[in-house]
Amino acid sequence: MKDLDYQFKAVKDLNEKSNELLDLHGKHTIVFKAPTGSGKTVMMAEYLKELVNNRIDGKELSFIWTAPGKLHSQSKASLENYFLESMALKCSNFEDLSNRMIGPNEILFLNWESINREDNIYYRENEQEFYLEKVVENTYSEGRTLVLIIDESHHTAGAENTQGLIGLINAVLTIEVSATPPNIRYDGSVVVHRQHVIDEEMIKKRIAINPDFKNTIQQQSPEGDVTIQSDADESTNEFIIRTALEKREEIAKQFSEENSTVNPLMLIQLPDRQRGQTDFVEGVKEILKEKHDITIDNRRLAVYLTDDKENLATITKKDSSVEVMIFKQAIALGWDCPRASILVLFRDWKSIVFSIQTVGRIMRMPDLKHYDIDDLNVGYIYTNLSDISIHQDIANGYATVFHSRRNNNIYEDIELLSCHSVRQRERTRLAPRFVEFFLIAAKDYNIKNKISLDVEGIARNIISDGKITEPDVEFKNLFDTDDTHEGDLVSRQQTEGEIQVLFDQFSVNALAPLFPEERSVKRINKSIYEFFRNEFPQFDYAGIQEQMIVLANENIQYFKDVVNLAKEQYLSDIETRAKEIVFDENWEIPKSINYSEEYVNKDYDLSIMQPFYEKTNASSVEKSFAEFIDNKKDIVEWWFKNGERDGTFFAVPRKDGEDDVPFYVDWIVKYRDGRIGLFDTKGGITAETAGQRAEGLAKYIINQNVEGKNLVGGIVIEKEGSFWLNSNRDYQYIESNLIGSGWKLF
Repeated sequence: MKDLDYQFKAVKDLNEKSNELLDLHGKHTIVFKAPTGSGKTVMMAEYLKELVNNRIDGKELSFIWTAPGKLHSQSKASLENYFLESMALKCSNFEDLSNRMIGPNEILFLNWESINREDNIYYRENEQEFYLEKVVENTYSEGRTLVLIIDESHHTAGAENTQGLIGLINAVLTIEVSATPPNIRYDGSVVVHRQHVIDEEMIKKRIAINPDFKNTIQQQSPEGDVTIQSDADESTNEFIIRTALEKREEIAKQFSEENSTVNPLMLIQLPDRQRGQTDFVEGVKEILKEKHDITIDNRRLAVYLTDDKENLATITKKDSSVEVMIFKQAIALGWDCPRASILVLFRDWKSIVFSIQTVGRIMRMPDLKHYDIDDLNVGYIYTNLSDISIHQDIANGYATVFHSRRNNNIYEDIELLSCHSVRQRERTRLAPRFVEFFLIAAKDYNIKNKISLDVEGIARNIISDGKITEPDVEFKNLFDTDDTHEGDLVSRQQTEGEIQVLFDQFSVNALAPLFPEERSVKRINKSIYEFFRNEFPQFDYAGIQEQMIVLANENIQYFKDVVNLAKEQYLSDIETRAKEIVFDENWEIPKSINYSEEYVNKDYDLSIMQPFYEKTNASSVEKSFAEFIDNKKDIVEWWFKNGERDGTFFAVPRKDGEDDVPFYVDWIVKYRDGRIGLFDTKGGITAETAGQRAEGLAKYIINQNVEGKNLVGGIVIEKEGSFWLNSNRDYQYIESNLIGSGWKLF
């Protein structure tokens, strides 16, 4: 599993909720909601491994994994590969089962539609007594606990026989997995939020719908669904294809500028042919061939249809020569091609709602990172549908319907020094550099001269001939005999296998409060082995002697202390690094910006971004300042309303306590005399508490002007129809005495 915080948290939460529910009577359900591209299968694989590896209740778990279409086969292949090294679980088809039951730590993979029909071979009774109901019965007869996983559960929600089938399986615990789970009753839920997946750079920052056309909002429902009208609805299929291909060529060049080998893929999704209609696959092929020289023969075109599959062997490779793929709805489930960047749909669709399920194919990042060129962090949809409906699961800021571009006719580079925060991914587990902290801690603690190396074995006491004479009286320790109980203690030498288990358990216990996932456990093990390699090279690396030395009664506390010391220093270092900022030299106004339905178009001539979109909940002072600055045509060449996101937008460093953090100023103004103004609008309580921001901005302007820049700026407020400016490093705000506290009319 990748080092991603949200994945570790999800695995941890799934395990905690599962174990809590497994301790209760009855049947229980957990809903696991995670967006497309977040790695649901990987998270489920790690969760299942942790669930079976860390059992302390003696339960033997068996699993049934169901999925629609052929997704169960893809999931089986993925999990088999994931468990290849650990052999934590066995993955089986129905025919692979032994003794007509599901074994302990075994997963039976089934296609949901096939077992959801009474005439299916797995469903109906037979003389061999090898059918699903009997397999379930036999599994329970062996005393095992059955867990059901329903992958892509939204596809099963409307199935007529779903509840009956779930009742037949009779699982003690059911995990429903989906990006858009159905509304069902459940006992626990684990949610991976899309923003966290974006922050880890696993999926695109947003999806842009018809970015080269004018879109207008027609309707917004209370639930958050949005319907928009696009002037692309008057365009022909041929024009939509040409526009989308131009975007593909544009981002292909941008990938090259990023030194990436990714060849972006454009998907053309066609609806299933209705009775009486002609199939227009051939028409699309003809447009691609005659107008753009994209054909199957020159391997620039792929087809993924039920009875027509061409050029698919290498299509998922980043540098595949295939530029366009035609497909229908059938491919939309379980097919992953991270280089897919553009989705094209035509008006022939009678009805379609853009949701996570629809846009999932173009959400992934091909290099598992975001790029400096922000256009590559966007998925694009082109369509000439007359009405475009956007489901609330992507309408809340993820799908963008408005688009503006920088006016390059008047723009000249401004080359500002900007900054943004460094993301940290190491708060919940140990990164490889923990080994360095351990070795430093071991040296500081002088453990080399404290431990005993003369260890010949590890013994553990077990009780023999134990008797409880007073069963109603509580006692803390069976080994401490008194009048209520008695027994003899027997010391038994541990085998090599048992010592390995004890050694791993030492690392698990030492990790607290961090989650004891496998790689963190191995990180502590490796730290100890590296210590022995450096200080006592006479021992075999990772050998049994090293493990016994650690576990010996006279040594184990020393190693606990060193782990805890290293852990404290490691976590402290993470906190320090989390507060770091990085500087971006020569920052420029973005070439284009996409806006969600939360923005409205305003007609401002001097905005460098055209058209200009203003947030519907913008403050009154922001709205007034935009009108004010746009009327200064005699002294202002252009202005830019800044955003608040990573390195895309402009920020200056300011103090937050002892730490530097990015401060995203509201406005960048280019004056006709060459000055650049950096202004932040405040009002009310925000004006009173703007001290550190004002000081950071003033300090930045002074320092940059020393370097040759020509900057002005400060904090701006509005009072009684006039704007006032404070540019002082020693910021004050006295509402009743603005002039006396350093404010000037703007």
